[in-house]
Amino acid sequence: MYTVKEAARILEMSEHTIRYYTDCGLIPSLTRDKNKQRLFNQESMNWLKGIKILKECGMTIKEIKCYVSLSLQGDSTIEERYQYF
Repeated sequence: MYTVKEAARILEMSEHTIRYYTDCGLIPSLTRDKNKQRLFNQESMNWLKGIKILKECGMTIKEIKCYVSLSLQGDSTIEERYQYF
């Protein structure tokens, strides 16, 4: 498990950006410790990597949120996800 600080260092993102993404609900696998600190497992790190790439491609947070939602629905939404590119 990684803290926000560790995730930021590994992914070369700011801590603020990571917190913002989690507050927007973009990381479905986010967990918190007993002190409510965000903790990232490998799955949530992969989500952060993907979101970083989508943002670099010019997607808005709203579009990314829709994309994440579609991704969670499985392969049946692949065609719909292609529309974002």
